[in-house]
Amino acid sequence: MTSRRFLVCMSTDTAAFTPADILTRVTDGVRLPVRLTPNARKDSLDGFAETTDGIRLKASVTAVPEKGKANAALAKLLAKKLRLPKTSIHLIAGEQSRNKMLLLEGVPDELISALDAKFRDLGLLG
Repeated sequence: MTSRRFLVCMSTDTAAFTPADILTRVTDGVRLPVRLTPNARKDSLDGFAETTDGIRLKASVTAVPEKGKANAALAKLLAKKLRLPKTSIHLIAGEQSRNKMLLLEGVPDELISALDAKFRDLGLLG
């Protein structure tokens, strides 16, 4: 049986993470790495997971992983929970993978500050 190399450990101590550990600043916004679970019981943001690729936001959606339905549900969930315009959320990598990279468009410093506050309000960061 082969082991899955992407999952090193699941961290319940989210206080150890900061937005600088999670988000990558780029010229037109910030990049947010996500670990998506489709076919879940409910749509939710489930904290952060430390992986071999770095720290990822864990998200679950009820949508099936067919024809981009789960990806669209992820964008809708993030727009709702993080109070961002859906048009500012773009999938830039991982279209057919559970590990995804999203671009959140906007002014990087403002986005990082706003996301830090939202993650804390949602109980995702300590």
